[in-house]
Formats: sequence, structure tokens, C-alpha cells
Amino acid sequence: MKEDQANRRDFLKQSVTTAAGLVALSTLPEVSATPKVYGSKPIVSSLGQTPKADRIRFGVIGINHGHINSQVEAVRRGGGEFVSFYAKEPDLAAAFAKRFPMAKQARSEKEVLEDNSIQLILSAGIPDERAPLGIQVMRHGKDYMVDKPGITTLDQLAQVRKVQKETKRIYSIMYSERLENRATIKAGELVKAGAIGKVIQTIGMGPHRMSTSTRPDWFFDRQRFGGIICDIGSHQFDQYLFFTGSSQAQVVASQVGNVHHPQYPKFEDFGDVMLRGNGGMGYIRVDWFTPDGLKTWGDGRLTILGTDGYIEIRKNIDIAGRDGGNHLFLVDNKGTQYIDCSKQPLPYGEQLVDDVVNRTETAMSQEHCFLATELALKAQQQAQKINLKA
Repeated sequence: MKEDQANRRDFLKQSVTTAAGLVALSTLPEVSATPKVYGSKPIVSSLGQTPKADRIRFGVIGINHGHINSQVEAVRRGGGEFVSFYAKEPDLAAAFAKRFPMAKQARSEKEVLEDNSIQLILSAGIPDERAPLGIQVMRHGKDYMVDKPGITTLDQLAQVRKVQKETKRIYSIMYSERLENRATIKAGELVKAGAIGKVIQTIGMGPHRMSTSTRPDWFFDRQRFGGIICDIGSHQFDQYLFFTGSSQAQVVASQVGNVHHPQYPKFEDFGDVMLRGNGGMGYIRVDWFTPDGLKTWGDGRLTILGTDGYIEIRKNIDIAGRDGGNHLFLVDNKGTQYIDCSKQPLPYGEQLVDDVVNRTETAMSQEHCFLATELALKAQQQAQKINLKA
């Protein structure tokens, strides 16, 4: 396992220095689609995204996942000045410092937490350590943006909700499969414009490649990563709530299992969930079975079913089809349309900075953030265990 830890750190260092990471395919450039009008509302994609002038100062604590790269870039795009960071792993810190030379390397968490010039702290630490850090951040009078899963137990969620209510600070979880995926952003615009009528159901697929040799010890321990539904499934709950407009929802059924990796008894490699809410239904499937023959880490897909049509998003790859990622297919009563979303702007970073400055909730409402996590945690907790016959 020590060898696995070293390989994982090599992977993270490479992702930090090259900005490739786990989201590289979501930013490949392609040709923009022609704008189309639905009803009286034109759907027009703004091409290009000029970084905003610095409006806040932010820091980072914890860089154990490559998602930290896109978190930092999102805030910098939105008008954040990257001031300092702390990581307890010297090798990860060295690579991160090379990637972001504008930020000072702090000597401790305390140094970042007690810097009164910093308004926002980002983290992609080990999952079960993210919520306790967030509580510290909020109690130090700062806002917090964390990688998913931002909370790994219902007890943590209760504590985070309590402190957030007391401090009125922002606790934002970066559900990157929506917030950092250009096709999903475009789908949000289309749904809002009524392109497929009223949304009835979402189907979210989150397959991932195992890449065992790159994974640290905590990756295989359910207590550390929260379980497969809590972890990679959290993206799908966010998308379900967002596209159906549900403000209340319940888990109808869920199941999890470790069906192919007995050498890691604390691991889960498959999970699925059925949801019912006051805005629509949902189905979620997540797994660690992406084969090595695929040219990306996972064929992530989202289908949004409406009363007048449907949208399918192929987030990372169009297998045996067009190159790159960010593919959107729209089917309505007039026909079928393909929309290349590779130049769709990503608004989350700017909206979050706006919220830090203005004390608003434009990037994501606090209740939405917590409800998506609550559903994931409840689905994980009540999931039936899968035991397939050998």
C-alpha cells in the first residue's frame, strides 16, 4: 500500500503541474454551436471567458485530490487572488507550489486560518477531514469551498449546518460534474428556457476508472471516503435537484456493493439509487468499472427527460463519435440537434466570489448544497448490500 501511496502522489504531482487532473477532457476546444431560439428566449453562448479583476483574497488547506486545481482556477477566474496554501505532504506541496507560484506556502493550517486578509478557503483534503476543517474555517469568520464529498456522515452534516447557521458563512461544495462541465451548464440554460418542457426525471451515470496503483490507503476505506454513493454519487444528487427543481426529496431505494475487489474489503465499487421529489424523479448509478480501453476516466452521462423532449449529455467522451468532451444532444418535437458546448462559460467561480462579496446565494443556495449531501448520505446509510454469486 505504501507503493500505492507513492504512485498516487506521483499522479497528483503530475496533475498539479500540468493542470490535467481529472477534468482535463472537459475543457478541450471545439467548434461552437449555432444559437437557437426556444419560445421568446434566445439561447446564446458567450464565447471566451476573461478572468475578473481581483475582488477577494483566498487560501487553500489540503490538496489530497487533483480537483483542487479546478477549484483554484474557478475562483481565480471569478476574481480571487490566491494568497497562500498549506499541505502537510511535502511532495504534494512542492508540486502545488510550482503550479501556483503566486501563492505563499504557509507553515501551518493556523497561519492560513488566522490571516485576516483572506475571505475564502478552499480544500480538497482527505474526505472525512473536510467537514471538520470547514467548521474551523467558518468559526474563523471565513467562507469555505470544498471538493465533493464535502461531508461524509450525517453527524458531520448536523454539525456543519449548526455552525453555518450560527456564523452565516458560506459552505459551498463544488459539485464539479455540473459546475465545471460546460455541457451541463448549457443544459441548465436550455431547461430554464423551456426547451424540453417540464422536467420529469434525471438519469445520472458516474462511471470511473479504478487506477488502483494511483490510489492512497484512504481511497479503499469507506470510513475515510464515505462510501461510493456519498463520494462520486454526490454529483448526481446535485444534478437531480438542480434540473428537477426539487426542494424536497426522498430516497426510494439504494444499494451498494464490492462485487469485484475482494482484496479491498472496506471498499465499494458499485452503487445505485432511486429518488422521488416534489419536482421529479431520479435514478443514479455510480461504479468503478471504466475499462482501460476507454480514452478517458469515465463515460459520464446525464439524461434529462422533459414533457416535450429530452437532453442527453456526454460529459467526457462521445464513444466512437466526436472527439473530446462536452457533447449535448437535444431531442424535441422539431427534431434532433447536436450542440458542441466546449466554449460555454463556467459561471460558478465568478458567482461564488460575488456571493462572498455581497453575502448572496447566486452560485448555489445553502439549502441546495446541504440537501444534495443529505440525500447522498441517507442513500448511503440505508443502502442494501449487494452480494453477487461467484
